[in-house]
Amino acid sequence: MTVQLSDIETQLETLGQESKSAIATANTLEQLEQLRVGYLGKKGQLSQILGMMGKLSPDQRPKVGAIANTVKEALQADLEDKRAALQTAQIQAKLASETIDVTMPGIFRPQGRVHPLNAVIDRALDIFVGLGYTVANGPEMETDYYNFEALNTPPDHPARDMQDTFYLPGGDLLRTQTSSVQIRYMEQHKPPIRIVSPGRVYRRDTVDATHAAVFHQIELLAIDEGLTFTDLKGTIKEFLRQMFGQDLPIRFRTSYFPFTEPSAEVDLQWNGKWLEVLGCGTVDPNVLKGVGLDPEKYTGFAAGFGVERFAMVLYEIDDIRRVYASDLRFLRQF
Repeated sequence: MTVQLSDIETQLETLGQESKSAIATANTLEQLEQLRVGYLGKKGQLSQILGMMGKLSPDQRPKVGAIANTVKEALQADLEDKRAALQTAQIQAKLASETIDVTMPGIFRPQGRVHPLNAVIDRALDIFVGLGYTVANGPEMETDYYNFEALNTPPDHPARDMQDTFYLPGGDLLRTQTSSVQIRYMEQHKPPIRIVSPGRVYRRDTVDATHAAVFHQIELLAIDEGLTFTDLKGTIKEFLRQMFGQDLPIRFRTSYFPFTEPSAEVDLQWNGKWLEVLGCGTVDPNVLKGVGLDPEKYTGFAAGFGVERFAMVLYEIDDIRRVYASDLRFLRQF
């Protein structure tokens, strides 16, 4: 079949006009890509027209090539312009759909409140950190050694009866006091030592308005050269002054703890009554020896109190069980 130059020129001209109209009416990038493949792909219309050049005479082919290049360049330019326009429109549509109306009222989500026990712990730790103490933590599941023996309480000691706890298979137990943290810390650190250890403790107490089998303690320990009971009294007085927000009458009563000697209970006069608020004493030399410290060189003091007792005083709570009940009517008061 004979191919005329005029026929190819007409087809190229028609292709240029049709492609321009089709590209202008494309609405999506997917449609635009289909048009590009249909016009410029290996099996596209332009390739099919150029395939007929082999039937032309050698002197006619350059003219057809020049026309084809002009059509191709115009087609590519139209495709790029349309692609840019569609991409811009796509971005604008996405921005419009994701725009936030800042004048609309927000969704109300009530804020949580700090639990009274956490409030007391945070308040006490802030005070002790301000006095130069470091917060130290330890495991709640302890060995008999760290919970009793290292604290000068051997297996036959009668003080164990007052701290009967929950025993676990394998000889471990749930700690009865955070004093075990002090032993672990002294084993790993050299004096001077000043730490405060908060945490949950366990005892087989009969639950009533003032006792619980699970409660929280905060204990402090200071070890250095030349520390005396006077330093302990000054620390306790300053802590209670900051904790209760005022200078209140305080008294120290002789008491007994296996790991301190001498030992004392501290009472605070609150609303006209004397309240026992914490126990304290100078560290027993046997405890220092057990962690490898020379009691002739180092001395120290320790003190501890129940977080629940402080919370009950500060927030006028009449029953310790209320702080564990998760009753929102109660918790919303704080």
